[in-house]
Amino acid sequence: MAEHPEKDAFTDSLSRYARETGRPALAHQSQGRAITPEEAALAEALSAAYAKGVHDFPAVAEALMRDRIVAPLSRRTDWTEALLAEELAAINADLDAAYEANGYGA
Repeated sequence: MAEHPEKDAFTDSLSRYARETGRPALAHQSQGRAITPEEAALAEALSAAYAKGVHDFPAVAEALMRDRIVAPLSRRTDWTEALLAEELAAINADLDAAYEANGYGA
């Protein structure tokens, strides 16, 4: 996963603790696989929308479309409320399956 300068304080403290203790796997202990660049871009875009007070799916989908964020699985950029729900559900299911198969610490 690429480094992102605008992490939240909780994630930053976990990553710092993992580095300081020499246990880097702890920084991603709940991941059964690495996050793709597209998933990371979506996560950043969602965080940016939420930080601006955009919380409902139709408005979030509009922001994703405006910013031309590529959907990680379908590769679409014509975001709708339904596409957002589908992408998030599919990504979550895939991450759950990866965790089940690989345990923690991708």
